[in-house]
Amino acid sequence: MRVILCDVGPRDGLQNEPDVLAPAVRADLVNRLAATGLPRVEAASFVRDDRVPQMAGAEEVAAGIEDHEGTEFAGLVLNLKGYERLRETKLRRVNCTLAATESFNQRNGNMSLEEALTQATSIIGVSELPTTATVSVAFGCPFEGRVDPGRVARLCARLDADEIVLADTIGVATPTQVKRLVERVLSRRGDVGVHLHNTRNTGYANAVAALEAGATVLDASVGGLGGCPYAPKATGNIATEDLVYLLEGEGIGTGVDLDALIAVSEWLEGVLGRRLDGYVYRAGTWPPA
Repeated sequence: MRVILCDVGPRDGLQNEPDVLAPAVRADLVNRLAATGLPRVEAASFVRDDRVPQMAGAEEVAAGIEDHEGTEFAGLVLNLKGYERLRETKLRRVNCTLAATESFNQRNGNMSLEEALTQATSIIGVSELPTTATVSVAFGCPFEGRVDPGRVARLCARLDADEIVLADTIGVATPTQVKRLVERVLSRRGDVGVHLHNTRNTGYANAVAALEAGATVLDASVGGLGGCPYAPKATGNIATEDLVYLLEGEGIGTGVDLDALIAVSEWLEGVLGRRLDGYVYRAGTWPPA
């Protein structure tokens, strides 16, 4: 089974933290994650500093990234201006994102759904880099409630990206819902992935359901970092180390050094000065004798 694990901690995780980490520290996190063998790391977001100060200095982060064989570095953009910034860096994949609902697009990007779709299709159309289109609030929106799967499928059909990632931004999806939507979107195009939050403790079951449905890309965040600024009770992403443990236990090879990944999570706990949500255990203590 081919599975691409993408750690979004340096971007989606840190953008929800109250403290702003220096670009050099964020680049260090990216390098540490890449050294574990992760096939992809989302390193930065090319957005306005005044809107997301935690992502300021994206170019500095990219400049501090070292080459790691087997790891692809991605960046997130909302518009063509962000794409132009990204393409001048060493990042090799562009992730353009839009929301499945009108309300979330207005709050997140100050655009209508149609405007956000136009931006995404424009980026995909001109990009010289591999493209991912992430559709946020694909299962539920904090403003509009449950989202019609047919509406999401029709939106995805208008996105000619190399990959489509369906995001459960506020953590409301269940395994059957994830399985059905992945299958529906797969019937229209090629590679499909999921971006899962664990607000209601369904994130890991949803990841398994997505794989069973044919998904080939799984987003996760070191230590379970993340959340949603527009949904205060939404918790972080599924933790990369917990996801690797689950997949390896199920016989799905990831190529990731789990102990090294846990060490990154422990290091990040020291940087942030708090315990992270991932189940971090000391190397060599599991399984018990």
